[in-house]
Amino acid sequence: MPLLSWPPLAHRQRLPELMDQPGLDPEQHAQALVGLRRINAISRSAACLFNPIRALARDLPPDAAPLRLLDVACGGGDIALDLAALAQRHGLALAVEGCDISPQAVALAEARARERGLDASFYVADVLADPQPDRFDIIVSSLFLHHLDTADAETLLARLAESSRQLLLISDLLRTPLGYGLAMAGTQLLSRSPIVHIDGLLSVRGAFQLAEVAAMAERAGLHGVDLRRCWPERFLLRWARG
Repeated sequence: MPLLSWPPLAHRQRLPELMDQPGLDPEQHAQALVGLRRINAISRSAACLFNPIRALARDLPPDAAPLRLLDVACGGGDIALDLAALAQRHGLALAVEGCDISPQAVALAEARARERGLDASFYVADVLADPQPDRFDIIVSSLFLHHLDTADAETLLARLAESSRQLLLISDLLRTPLGYGLAMAGTQLLSRSPIVHIDGLLSVRGAFQLAEVAAMAERAGLHGVDLRRCWPERFLLRWARG
């Protein structure tokens, strides 16, 4: 089915995305990451995650150590760096790290941290295969879940919940007609990258619906999650350790 036609969205269709392919041209990869940075900025992706982080930080005593945050599958570091900047602006003590399977993405994130003068560090890791660190109070993941099949998505949720000391935040696309329309318009307006144009639509077709996310979280052992919609046609899953 052509990407620009309106696909049936009742059932998930997870198709290979260009950004996930091995051997992707580095220049095209970098161009796509720039496009995604612009989309993340316009959609205020970090702001959706920051409110529960700020609420947790404000409950800490004044002499508490900084909260440690990890952004898994961080890509070019946009969300991690925006969260670091928001914490700095609001006077919150937050130590930010990010990890990604792509060395090129990690190198770009490190360069962006230097450009923006932000204290954040990044490292290469496969979050589904490598041992999970247990030093982080908060673990976040943005726009990664839809890249996985359902079994791996459930495994990821369980692993991240086990590793997080206090708070787990998952944000991703919703598979809805409005979401598909926004992806179609937004990727064309905000990026010149053909990879972003194609992958943006594939991402919505491979995304989950709210009921599917709730069921996966329950099967992964994340009881009592707070699951809500946020702009633009995304969800935020919040799970706190009891």
